[in-house]
Amino acid sequence: MRFLVVEDEPEIRRPLVASLREAGYAVDEAASAKEGQELALTFPFDALMVDVGLPEGPLAGFGMVRELREGGVSAPVLYLTARDAVEDRIAGLDAGGDDYLIKPFHLGEVQARLRALVRRNRPQQSTAKQWRDLHLNWTDRAVSRAGQRVALTAKEFSLLEVLATHPGRVFTREELIDRVWDGRFDAESNVVDTYVRNLRRKLGDDTVQTMRGVGYSFPAGE
Repeated sequence: MRFLVVEDEPEIRRPLVASLREAGYAVDEAASAKEGQELALTFPFDALMVDVGLPEGPLAGFGMVRELREGGVSAPVLYLTARDAVEDRIAGLDAGGDDYLIKPFHLGEVQARLRALVRRNRPQQSTAKQWRDLHLNWTDRAVSRAGQRVALTAKEFSLLEVLATHPGRVFTREELIDRVWDGRFDAESNVVDTYVRNLRRKLGDDTVQTMRGVGYSFPAGE
């Protein structure tokens, strides 16, 4: 999954971004509403974390989210703020936000709330997927084949998750970069091909299909 953190205080943003990346998520960061809005309109984020007070003003986060909703961005939004008054929460939710987390917060709770928001935003997706003898558990991020647990890295699981939740759809390398990696990676690199080879080696050649000259897909059907 790919997240966006919009927070102008480095002492808050940096450890938050580091913890999410350590957990295997792709994370982009912005220090202003303007920069955050540009990124959110460009890339397919699974969720946004938005500080309410940004350089543009004490309620700039609300304005940014409102404009994103008007622009068609539907990714769930978790506000990060020291403003805990009821009227502020109401204003934030009315602007298009989905949840609130009051500063100071625990990094583990941020990740748990993000996972909950993503689950709610994908009601059609069950907590597990079975394909032949391959079993995927999204909640535990666990994978097994023929009853044997298979150890995947966080990035390998994220790539498999994107493919397996859209069986039959062919993703280009650029699309997979956008969904699984963040802005630090070059879309022209061979990182996707490397991770696809890793998945095939660990799970079997049949788990990821290649459409030559186009990209990769997870098999449709059972």
